[in-house]
Order: sequence, then C-alpha cells, then structure tokens
Amino acid sequence: MSFSAVVVAAGSGLRAGPGEPKAWRLLGRRPLIRWSVEGLLSCGALDVVVVVARDRMSQVGEALAGLSRWRAVEGGATRAGSVRAGLAALSGGPDQPVLVHDAARPFVTRAHAERLLAALDGADGAIPVLPMADTLKRGAELVAETVSREALWRAQTPQAFRLGRLRAAYDHWPRSEEPTDDASVMERAGAAVAMVPGDPMLMKLTYPEDFLMAEQLAGSRRLVRTGFGVDAHRFGPGDAVWLGGIRIVHDRGLIGHSDADPGLHALTDALLGAVAAGDIGQHFPPSDPQWKGASSDRFLLHAAGLVAAAGGRILNVDLTFICERPKIGPHRDAMRTRIAELLGLPLDRVSVKATTTEGMGFTGREEGLMAQAVVSVETPL
Repeated sequence: MSFSAVVVAAGSGLRAGPGEPKAWRLLGRRPLIRWSVEGLLSCGALDVVVVVARDRMSQVGEALAGLSRWRAVEGGATRAGSVRAGLAALSGGPDQPVLVHDAARPFVTRAHAERLLAALDGADGAIPVLPMADTLKRGAELVAETVSREALWRAQTPQAFRLGRLRAAYDHWPRSEEPTDDASVMERAGAAVAMVPGDPMLMKLTYPEDFLMAEQLAGSRRLVRTGFGVDAHRFGPGDAVWLGGIRIVHDRGLIGHSDADPGLHALTDALLGAVAAGDIGQHFPPSDPQWKGASSDRFLLHAAGLVAAAGGRILNVDLTFICERPKIGPHRDAMRTRIAELLGLPLDRVSVKATTTEGMGFTGREEGLMAQAVVSVETPL
C-alpha cells in the first residue's frame, strides 16, 4: 500500500541537554533527522514532508543530501502546529494513508510501516504500542498509590491515518490545547484507532543517556556492503586521456562512447554493484547517442545518487589503474581530490593507486588501459 509521511523535527529538545536541538545531533555520524527520513523512504514512502523550525530550513538540504522524495516546510510553535503544517503540504487524496513520525525515533523499519498500514483496513487510525512492564506509582516526593498496569500501553510513532480524516480531526481540535500525540486528536473526533505491536527499537531519544544507548544500537542497524568494478579501454588517436576525472596530456587517446574514463567507469560499476543496481551499461547504454562524448562525472554521480536513494552512505573508495603509461603518480592527488569532490567524501577515504604488468598482456604492450575499483557502502538492514 502506498503512503505519504510527515516527520516532525521542529522542537528544541531541551531535555536532551545542552547543544544542538536533538533532531540535528549526530547519531552514528549522521544527523538524527536523517535516520527517520531514510527509514521512511526505505519503507516505501512516496512523499516525505519534513517539518523543521524556521532557523533550520537552510540546513535540511545538507542533512538529507542525496535523498529523494522529500520536502521541507516550516513548523509551528507547538507539535500540533507542526503536524498541521506537514499535513497541509501533502498532495495526496483524502484516502491516502499518511504516517506521522517523530524525528527523535530513528529506528523505524518496513515491518513497522507494514503493520500499521495493514491495520488501516479496519480502523480510522493505527498506532504501535508496548505494554507497561514497570510498576506504576502516583505521587510527588512520596508514593500516593500504586496504579494498575492493566490495559495501559505506551504509544509510539509512526502513527498511521487516512490523510483527509486526520486533517479534519486537527481542524476541530481546540487551538488552546496541545495533544500528546496524533491518535488523541483522532480519538476526540470519534475515530477508531487500532493498536498494533510496537517495538522497543522505536525508542524516543529524549535524555542524554538515550543518545548513549542509541549510539550502541546504531551500529547494529546498518550493513556494510562491498562493490567491485572493472573497466578497460583501447588506446587510439588523440592527445590526451581522461583518468579519474582528470584530463591528462598523452601521445594517444582512449577509445570509448563517452569520454572513456576507465577510472570513473570502474567506480560507477562498483557503486552500482554495492547496492545491486545493475551495471553501467544498463544505465548508460553505448547504443544511446545522448551519451556520446559524455563526461563520466555524470555516470558516477548517478550511481552515488542510487546509493543515497537506497538509504546508503559511501564509506570509502579504492581505485587502481593498470598501465605502463601515462604515469599515474604525478596526477594521483588531483584524481583523489576530484573523486572526493564528486562523492562528497573526505580526502582520506579516497585511494588512487597504479601498477604495471611488467610488459605482459594488452596493458603491458600498451594496447589499452585498465582500472579496477573497490568501494564500501553502508546501507540500512
């Protein structure tokens, strides 16, 4: 079932301690807000509206770089105001399912979304809940009474509703009151809200110690994948070659439909392989005239975009040229810098090396040039 999503990230998060608002703090070296948006996109969200404070609008693009199918809108003074702003920005019809999610719950998965969407078949809304495990006490400094845990549940997000029904419920909610969640808005409007099994991993990061625990969990929610790419081109007439995104003057050129850069072609194939997205020939067939003479930068950026769309992050790349000439050493740093720029990587995560075959084979006879690339990519489980 297709759905849209609203991610609420406009709060200040004061209980998380001093520093950045919690949605912008790093978890596993990525902003917390990115975890929730990536998670919903990987669940199949067609459209994600991210609601942030006015002074953070300029930062959203950087935090969500490489992701698609999202838009940012300015939030309100309260959570309810922010949810209203997010709902208003969605373009789906009244029956379109929408998941409303707190950015402070980073570990949302497809299984969570599927349970909620399935429950909408028989209810106006659905929320994930966990049973109360601890004994409940009411009181201030002294215990006044012990409260029964029977029929009490901890509500989590994301929460699922039909877009039209949730908008109407918020329209009738008193502006002077602040609901604790979206389900309570629907409940007051007379809606039937189903409960589905929640997940301790949908924990909300509120206090400093929550971030310490989440940092330990973050590593278990990611998979490191390896991609390998190989490319070779024959030498032909010309006065320069393109290698690793750099034009190098040479007594011959390389023959190819595009700019024939074997380094960027090998890297492109390696990235595509890391996320099982086919190969460079599928995405840029040499039979297509639009790619004649095209810069291989475009191929590499396309592959990097597919990695990002899969919720992935490039960790490092290692490129090796196999040739007698031209000598790679004098151009190594320029290649590393260019590749780092294209992929948005620190320079120390880009390696460029070269070797010869001691005069053996087609590279040894200088009939052509070969490149091999290995990349590491981190993706959600």
